[in-house]
Amino acid sequence: MGRVARAATTTDVFNAVAEPRRREILDVLAGGEHPVNDLVRLLGLGQPQVSKHLRVLREVGAVDVRDEGRQRLYRLNGRALKPIHDWVRQFERTWEERFELLDSVLEELDRTEGETDDRDTNDDGHGEGDAAGR
Repeated sequence: MGRVARAATTTDVFNAVAEPRRREILDVLAGGEHPVNDLVRLLGLGQPQVSKHLRVLREVGAVDVRDEGRQRLYRLNGRALKPIHDWVRQFERTWEERFELLDSVLEELDRTEGETDDRDTNDDGHGEGDAAGR
């Protein structure tokens, strides 16, 4: 049996964001533009590592860069993440249906438990095992 070829990290946003450090960079950039040095400091990574991850994110379009004086400022390009959002949304209906079913089951358990509690109490408000109820 042959192996299925994986899409290159630099051509597929799913593969690009599969790497945890790249997701951390995206999290930081979601708050606004940052130069590489800020990302290095905020993430506690080496500059070569951050630059390598930024290159991958730029190649899939998830990050844009602009020059401002001597600095290069990086910012999130949320449109590039839309395929991920669209894919996850497919499961949203399933999750909602399962949560609704779970809510129904829990409500039924609460009703059943409430009925059981009512049967365990005598007319005088004392439980069957209470000394006062004997």
